[in-house]
Amino acid sequence: MKTSRLDGTIVLNLVTAVFILVALYLALIQSPAPANVDTETQRYAQRIIYFHIPHAWVGFLAFLVTFVGSVLYLWKGERRWDILALSSVEVGVAFITATIITGSIWAKPAWNTWWTWDPRLTTSTITWLIYISYLMLRSALDDPARRARFAAVYGIVGFISVPITFFAIRWWRTIHPVLFDASNMGLSPNMRFPFFFSLAAFTLLYLVILIQRVRVEHLADQVARLKASLTSIK
Repeated sequence: MKTSRLDGTIVLNLVTAVFILVALYLALIQSPAPANVDTETQRYAQRIIYFHIPHAWVGFLAFLVTFVGSVLYLWKGERRWDILALSSVEVGVAFITATIITGSIWAKPAWNTWWTWDPRLTTSTITWLIYISYLMLRSALDDPARRARFAAVYGIVGFISVPITFFAIRWWRTIHPVLFDASNMGLSPNMRFPFFFSLAAFTLLYLVILIQRVRVEHLADQVARLKASLTSIK
């Protein structure tokens, strides 16, 4: 059973690696540079949408998984749901950090500034800080059961920031572009396949990292139990 599970993970890792390499090729080489920009630098900077938006999507997906895991932990009280919530937050924070960085890289040639307190940028930063605080909260509590309960409540309440961040560019006046709306996809037909392929590739990457992070946390629990049993024997 363990061998087949390990083989499945290896296959998933290999598939994900191939997807990421193909996504890089499509985004940086094969896909056309947008024509509706003023300078050559901006044309190259526009390619960052193939990374920026997938990273944001994965970050939001990770926090949704944390929300679900937190609800299930409060309902069932099983450690595995707490592990899932924690692991997904850690991966989500990494992807949202990458989202903010890639957005700043795009903003410099597009807006002539690395940062502006636009509603989307501001709410994204607040979301990032909320989940950084989630990790700090966990590290500040020693009792495992209390830590898991507090984190679960925080993971549920903190998720409110995710839809607010997503809809910020639709609710308030903002200079951040709206790529998708009800009447316009915002991508030319020859940009859609590279974009959605990148979206799939980074979603797979999230899944691979999440599986490995959950496995590490389970191993940490096993080590803690072994240490406790050895201490009781002494």
